Amino acid sequence: MSAPRNVQQLFDLTGRVALITGGSRGLGLQMAEALGEMGARLAITARKADELAAAKAHLEGLGIEVATFTNDLQQFDAIPALVDAVLAELGTIDILVNNAGATWGAKAEDYPDAAWNKVMDLNVNAPFFLSREVGRRVMIPKGRGNIIITASVAALKGTPPGMNT
Repeated sequence: MSAPRNVQQLFDLTGRVALITGGSRGLGLQMAEALGEMGARLAITARKADELAAAKAHLEGLGIEVATFTNDLQQFDAIPALVDAVLAELGTIDILVNNAGATWGAKAEDYPDAAWNKVMDLNVNAPFFLSREVGRRVMIPKGRGNIIITASVAALKGTPPGMNT
């Protein structure tokens, strides 16, 4: 195999499948655009079917192949079924982008227990469980794969007052 001659060749993802959580808007949608532009076939997930449909239309308008999967990653027992559905439709997962996340704007002393659990479940537990499932079922047997986990600048600087999701 010869060395890539340009940046586009270096980042060529033709034939690869990328699963992107929170892929219907914001940073997830932007990552979907970039991975799709580099040739990857996409699987995007989110909780809201209408936002997924809009994202699919947008991505297909750019000439990107995309399949959508409505799910709530906080329902950990549904993660294996999500992986089943992606594998059934696209055959494999080469790249997993753990992007879905939540935040809650409150001072530590006022932080509601339910809000803490929601943030930890979506931002910490779900990426672990999904990565473990994709790793053991696809990436480890293939001997390769890439897992990307995003984080917000709020993780470093704190959440602006009044912001919650």
